[in-house]
Amino acid sequence: MDHFGVAPVKPVIDFGLLEQIDIRVGRILSLESLPKSDKLVKLTVDFGDRQRSVVVGMKRERERPEEVVGLQSLFVVNLEPRKIHGVLSEAMLFDIGYADGITPVLAVPEKPVPNGARVG
Repeated sequence: MDHFGVAPVKPVIDFGLLEQIDIRVGRILSLESLPKSDKLVKLTVDFGDRQRSVVVGMKRERERPEEVVGLQSLFVVNLEPRKIHGVLSEAMLFDIGYADGITPVLAVPEKPVPNGARVG
């Protein structure tokens, strides 16, 4: 396990602000490498009522990025969709460690839950 200095806690926010963020469980159905990028992949994720494309920078973070296919993870689903390397990204993957400079891991439920289940 990597050792690091724990970053200071961010400033206090109003609880109502947290309530605006829609975090859901999604199952990663497929992963496609984006050929013009040395770090980006496109995930297709099942959120129960729909599938969404999510562009994620994980090529350099994992020896085998395809190992995430089939796993459930947490995603922010109410961000404005945006094109990244020509691909529409419709959510943001939650990972643990990237902001601290350690090798990221997925934020996953402890046991299977329905796709689309809300966090909070």
